[in-house]
Amino acid sequence: MSLLIIDTTREEREKIVAESIGNIEGSCDGCAAGLAEMYQDYIDGKREIRDINMEFRARFVSGDEGPDKSSCGYTR
Repeated sequence: MSLLIIDTTREEREKIVAESIGNIEGSCDGCAAGLAEMYQDYIDGKREIRDINMEFRARFVSGDEGPDKSSCGYTR
């Protein structure tokens, strides 16, 4: 199954993100909810999931400023 925006509907992209992250409502202190927000551009069909992941990894490896970690959740 392709994960590309062109090959999926919005509903399918929402399901892909939800299944990948897990139970958003039952997560500790909103950590999964922060991840869901990170993938909103993919769900909305604006950016491919691989581009979002590459940007996240680049910030992590380089130490560039990204979202601040608050307990288990992320804040901006």
